[in-house]
Amino acid sequence: MATIQVDVVSAERSLFSGEVKFVALPGEVGELGILPGHTPLITRIRPGTVKIVRSDDSEEHIFVAGGVLEVQPNQVTVLADTALRAEELDESKALEARQRAEEALKNIADKKELEVVKAELDMLAAQAAAARRLRT
Repeated sequence: MATIQVDVVSAERSLFSGEVKFVALPGEVGELGILPGHTPLITRIRPGTVKIVRSDDSEEHIFVAGGVLEVQPNQVTVLADTALRAEELDESKALEARQRAEEALKNIADKKELEVVKAELDMLAAQAAAARRLRT
């Protein structure tokens, strides 16, 4: 069975490294599915869940808050801005942080700061959704 090397890293740590059958993640313009021998590409990734399917069909789920994906025929590298394993996700904390960010949004006058807070809101919404989906 063909496999592909996948590495998922953030600025803080390496979250996954191994040979897998398949990996799926949220690309900039839609969901990407990567199999061994995939055409090379580099793209930004959106906040969401990286689904990794090992050779034994077991799965690993990692939440990424954005970053960059590099695909080579035998290597996939996910360079995440921030990343958490599925078991580290806490929906209630993400929802609380989202509520605080929404409150802060009401008091922002600077356009640049507004964009930063909106991006944080998007990431927190994706994190809460990932926690909810992976919990079931």
